[in-house]
Amino acid sequence: MSTQPFNAAEHQASTLYLPPGTWRTVVDCLCEHFQAISREQWLDRIARGRVLDASGAPIGLELGYKEGLRIHYFREVPNEVPIPVQETILYADEHLVVADKPHFLPVTPAGEYVEQTLLRRLIRTLDNPHLVPLHRIDRHTAGLVLFSANPQSRSAYQSLFPTRRIEKHYEAIARALPDLELPRVHKSRLVEGEPFFRMQEGPGVRNTETRVEVCEKNADLWRYALYPVTGKKHQLRVHMAALGAGICNDPFYPDVLKDAPDDYANPLKLLARSLRFADPLTGEERYFESRIRLDW
Repeated sequence: MSTQPFNAAEHQASTLYLPPGTWRTVVDCLCEHFQAISREQWLDRIARGRVLDASGAPIGLELGYKEGLRIHYFREVPNEVPIPVQETILYADEHLVVADKPHFLPVTPAGEYVEQTLLRRLIRTLDNPHLVPLHRIDRHTAGLVLFSANPQSRSAYQSLFPTRRIEKHYEAIARALPDLELPRVHKSRLVEGEPFFRMQEGPGVRNTETRVEVCEKNADLWRYALYPVTGKKHQLRVHMAALGAGICNDPFYPDVLKDAPDDYANPLKLLARSLRFADPLTGEERYFESRIRLDW
């Protein structure tokens, strides 16, 4: 039996410390605490081993309630709508998995997406519940995502990002900027914006940096090479909009397209094109490139 503590984040589980109350069982507490989820749904999840105790073991129906007891559960979305796009696995070994994510597919469970995410699809395909993304890209963005496949070597690969020992190259199509001197480095401070899912530039110490180059011109549209030094949420989308060239088909920047449905024929023209780094285990230079291409 493993002596390692259960890591909820690694297993993509949510955690609840049972609140004060007079319930007889954990099930009774869950039913009242999450009133949008029926008792039948909780009983079904427990029967399938989808509700766990602090050690990661499935709980029983008669587990007694105790204030502060730590419970882990896996989010489920009934009747989750399929996302009609297909990811590609570009590379996989015992430590690392590299996937090519299509537009519109989330990397990890959030909101209305649980099973229809890159992580859950890869776990099923590779039969590896230990997969954990080493970084994220937006649901609207396509391209490369690295996953750790082995908890023993995970920290070595995770350290590549905060120490900036990985070169990230993105590609974007946006309107031409003939009056702007390019290439250039854009630095700014990103803070939370409105609505809650947006970011915006604000005053204060700069916390983001992106190098912007032009790699192809096509009348009123240009293809840009973007090299983010930092990795803040929506950084490239905000920076391009701030320069006056919001990325084509962006539903959030510079303006929010309210309640806009996913338009699979016209995705955001932003691609995580390539990744380059020295493998922290072997020292070997690694280079991966997306097979997805942005059409004009």
